[in-house]
Amino acid sequence: MNAAWQIAETYEPAHGKAVQLAPGVERVTANNIGAMTHQGTNSYIVGEKSVCVIDPGPDDEAHFEALLKALDGRELTHILVTHTHKDHSTLAPRLQAARGGLLVAEGPHRPSRPCHPGETNPFAKSSHFSFSPDVTLADGEVVEGDGWALETVLTPGHAANHACFALAGSGLLFSGDHIMAWAPTVVGPPDGSMSAYLKSMDKLLARDDRFYLPGHGGPVLEPRALVSGMRTHRLMREGAILNRLRAGDTTIAAIVDGMYRGIDPALKMPAALSVFAHMEDLVSKGQALCDGPACLDSQYFPAK
Repeated sequence: MNAAWQIAETYEPAHGKAVQLAPGVERVTANNIGAMTHQGTNSYIVGEKSVCVIDPGPDDEAHFEALLKALDGRELTHILVTHTHKDHSTLAPRLQAARGGLLVAEGPHRPSRPCHPGETNPFAKSSHFSFSPDVTLADGEVVEGDGWALETVLTPGHAANHACFALAGSGLLFSGDHIMAWAPTVVGPPDGSMSAYLKSMDKLLARDDRFYLPGHGGPVLEPRALVSGMRTHRLMREGAILNRLRAGDTTIAAIVDGMYRGIDPALKMPAALSVFAHMEDLVSKGQALCDGPACLDSQYFPAK
């Protein structure tokens, strides 16, 4: 691989089929279309004869068969998972049982912080708590195979154990759910952390990756511009939340109603989780006050 290395820039989900994006990189998209998954979860195959799979996806029969077909005649040495939300990782144990390979991730699923007394985790049903990797990865650690090497770039925020993987010699970063072109990433405490997410965005801005291949949707062709714009948008939302507090809104629900007028009811909870993540960060920085531990149904006030 060299500086002239390119990826296919168009995005067609082609559910059930392997789509070659570049030499040694293929995508198989699961048909789990939804408001949170876009056109489905992207699984990536890296390598030629001896390969790894990044994010095997949901435990879906059609997707499982599509991956087996794409892997036919090749050795599967590693199964990498960017994070342990079920749409990315639940097929991993079944794929390993069928084709072998080491399960590799930052670690098992865990929230970014413990739940406060009486608090529930809205991501509990979508989290893969039974996932147990064979190999855990530290930041900067490299996973190598025949003709490919992937550097671990830990990016907590969307999930505590989120990791991206940079393909050596290509300028390509597999960005999981950390950065996607089709929509902002949902960051919802206690599973996620806005403070960690913003730090992880800064970490990517310090890199020189040329392309991202995300967990949902098509390639990110100008990653620095996208990450910078998304970070600015997050900070603007933070300012808008502080303005709602100063205007007298004291609950997450009231702030969502004030900031997202006419929002699709199906998107109200993701919006509330995003506002809550910002609020938790604002409280930790002393820019907002809370009537107790920061929770989704707590009352909040501007710092004096």
